[in-house]
Amino acid sequence: MFADFLKRLTAPASDPLTDTDARLALGALLVRIARADGDYDPQEATRIERIVTERYGLSPFEATALRKEAEALEAEAPDTVRFTRAIKDAVPLEDRISVIEAMWQVVLADDARDAREDALLRLAANLLGVSDMDSARARQRVEKRG
Repeated sequence: MFADFLKRLTAPASDPLTDTDARLALGALLVRIARADGDYDPQEATRIERIVTERYGLSPFEATALRKEAEALEAEAPDTVRFTRAIKDAVPLEDRISVIEAMWQVVLADDARDAREDALLRLAANLLGVSDMDSARARQRVEKRG
């Protein structure tokens, strides 16, 4: 299942992702940021489920299933550059800032920022066409909400 998805994701001139594929790609990107520090905390997994539940109107069962698929996809996914490019192509600019907010929610879920998470988030924001300033504002909004 993932082999075909990854082939489409990394094709030089890939078509925009379907809604289902975009959900899976975003979930995998959130898993990648959660795993960046080498400690995939249960709080981060829970936060990923909460994000996809709110973003896509999923049931708890559907959110858990999506997270598990995203974990498997992330483990097989190519480098972050090609992976993020597919999300950029599928998500309008104004919605990409909400992707960065979701990533910050995952980074901050375990109450411990790590330099590796920060570096990956900065890379992803840049690849998504989101400025450092907009990313910082997204982080501040997430911190304010607690």
